Amino acid sequence: MPAPTTDLFLLEDIEDASRTRELAESDRNALRAVADWTRTFVARPHKDIGRDGPVCPFVPIAWEHRTLWLVAERSTGRSAPDIVQRIDGYKRMLLAAQPVDGGNANYKSIVVVFADLPAARAKDLFDGVLQQIGVSSYVDDGLVIGPFYEGNDGSAIYNPSFRPFTSPVPFLLMRRAVISDWKFFLNDEDWLGRWARRYGESAVEALADELRRLPWRGSRN
Repeated sequence: MPAPTTDLFLLEDIEDASRTRELAESDRNALRAVADWTRTFVARPHKDIGRDGPVCPFVPIAWEHRTLWLVAERSTGRSAPDIVQRIDGYKRMLLAAQPVDGGNANYKSIVVVFADLPAARAKDLFDGVLQQIGVSSYVDDGLVIGPFYEGNDGSAIYNPSFRPFTSPVPFLLMRRAVISDWKFFLNDEDWLGRWARRYGESAVEALADELRRLPWRGSRN
């Protein structure tokens, strides 16, 4: 499945000199670093993740389906509104990319790599961007946008000591929202409420299915 624009690169494109020759060397290096990290860390199991399977279970499937794209961006000289406008453009690309409907659409994602952004500035910049578009992207567009950068203290769901969001180069990941996202929202009432409104009765069933797997009834004494 082809990328929706020549500005976007599949993981395998980044090692193809004919595809990346027009990029600045710093952009190529940043994309390669994130692509290597994705292949060797995110798409593989890890002993500290707290469950079976790869660090992100969606990535191997998106990689196989050719629906995981990377793009290089710059932050220098751009305000948060400027970057928001760029992110809005990538959101439209992601929503328009095939497949638009069906279960396979959930494996589409775009990784916006900020090649020139120091890790020390990433949190403030990304927080400012997400304050402007994080909620509307989820409520109106059905997209989740998450920040990755060195020093990100976000923890894994099943192991609070494991930090899977510490990438070698700062980037924003945008992907389709899925019903299992409640696990990320469980400790945030506002986001859990948005999730519940999005999925309605299906949300109740998803939580009930999780509860059925727990031994809570047998331990009540």
